[in-house]
Amino acid sequence: MADGEVGVLAHKASGDLEDIEDGPQVTETENQRVTLTEEDNRRILRKTDLTILPILAWVYFLQILDKTVLGYGAIFGLREDAHLQGNQYSLIGSIAPIAQLAWQPFSSILIIKVPYRILMSVLVLGWGIAQCLTPLCKTFSALLAVRFFLGLFEAGCLPLFSVITAHWYRRSEQPVRVAGWYGTNGLATIFAAALSFGLAKIHSHVLASWQIIFLFTGLMTVVTVPFIYWKLDNNVHSARFLTAEEKLKAIERLRANNNGTSDGEAHKFKWAQVGEVFLDIKTYLFIAMSLANNLGAQVVNTFGPLILSGLGFDNHKTTLLNIPFGAVQYVVILGVAWTSVKLRSGKGFALLIILLPILAGISMLYVLPRDKSHTAPLLVGYYFLAFIFGCNTLVVSWILANTAGSTKSSIMMSLFNAASSAGNIIGPLLFDTADAPAYTPGLKATLGVYSMMAAVVLLQLGNLVLLNKMQEKKRVANGKPAKLHDSSMDKKFNAAGAAQAQEGDIGSRAFLDLTDRQNDEFIYVY
Repeated sequence: MADGEVGVLAHKASGDLEDIEDGPQVTETENQRVTLTEEDNRRILRKTDLTILPILAWVYFLQILDKTVLGYGAIFGLREDAHLQGNQYSLIGSIAPIAQLAWQPFSSILIIKVPYRILMSVLVLGWGIAQCLTPLCKTFSALLAVRFFLGLFEAGCLPLFSVITAHWYRRSEQPVRVAGWYGTNGLATIFAAALSFGLAKIHSHVLASWQIIFLFTGLMTVVTVPFIYWKLDNNVHSARFLTAEEKLKAIERLRANNNGTSDGEAHKFKWAQVGEVFLDIKTYLFIAMSLANNLGAQVVNTFGPLILSGLGFDNHKTTLLNIPFGAVQYVVILGVAWTSVKLRSGKGFALLIILLPILAGISMLYVLPRDKSHTAPLLVGYYFLAFIFGCNTLVVSWILANTAGSTKSSIMMSLFNAASSAGNIIGPLLFDTADAPAYTPGLKATLGVYSMMAAVVLLQLGNLVLLNKMQEKKRVANGKPAKLHDSSMDKKFNAAGAAQAQEGDIGSRAFLDLTDRQNDEFIYVY
């Protein structure tokens, strides 16, 4: 065998290779090792990046954009035209995550049962229509209704994108790819600010500035649906952008993840895995992180423009000042993802580091008086809040790296999104219009939440160390080496290591739809 080969390519006959083009037949080859070099690995990764990642990035961008423009609608007349009073604007900001929270159990089932290209297309169409209908709403109840349906259709977006990322990429590749689509938070913030600034300059006798903003973004979303259905593939087995031989190699390169499933098992909802999710301590620690971080993220999305306007800027300057905030977001998200890859198992430590500027930013906004002499440090404090969005990237990739089993992964990401929704509900309610422009009670509460999050990250690190110790004992009891090299976290495909693992029958259970607890070869990532 040539150097760098993983094994012997099974079923070389062209008839066998042609069989896998339809999808399900490839499941018979999943436990057969095939020849895969680093050159093959890079080629398949590049094809995946060019086909799958742009769809994820664009659709996530649209989802964030459709959420973010609510804040700009508020400063361009939405509250006045709809006669919103008291905490009604806060409730409108919270109703979408309330819908997401209520829909999470159904989302986890749909992600298992419905092909990805169909599910994503329906979700995007649904929230795009809701966004298009927003300009027709001139009352609190009407706005509440359309934002509810927008949240309902967006509910499955983050769990679906996370599961798709885990399905197509090795664990070492996942943080940067999650950052690739989640990083559009920053781009959407920049675009929303620039778009709102430009559209607000349009003088119309029919539509107010905020109505034009919502209609434009809604139409952008709706026209995207046919493209999604045309380009997205459901899984590796049926990928139209891979050749028959590349499909086999794409499966092999994902083996070391130990969270892969066969095509025949991928659409089976397994209640035993549901039970394991709720008996797993790390589930609740990840939920706590999501709740805490998204409480802060929603504060920025809903009240960010209002906080900036409270520094003494007019509506147009407030809008423009959010552009550098979005740029900081984007740089932070990509930066923390790159750092976590370089550190190999450094997601928890990276989280602790980026919590520091978040705590500093909230503290500055809390203690500094709102006067012109403090405008510069207040802006710096506000821009520090952009690090909040780097936290979510790390937490999502941390969950993906430490969860196996199709049903368990789907449930886990739905719980993450449910906690995210709960944070999005609570966050705006901490900020009352009566507290403007400083919003000190809300900032004080947010400061306490992020202090708690740092403690939870430390607990999770200790928990994962303990879980790996338990896995080592399981392996020894099963006649395997206590220590295994986690090749899924190698920067390059470890062909030699994979060949050695094959000789010891390591990796033969990778596609049996086992959870991380059931598979003794699973290695937890810190």
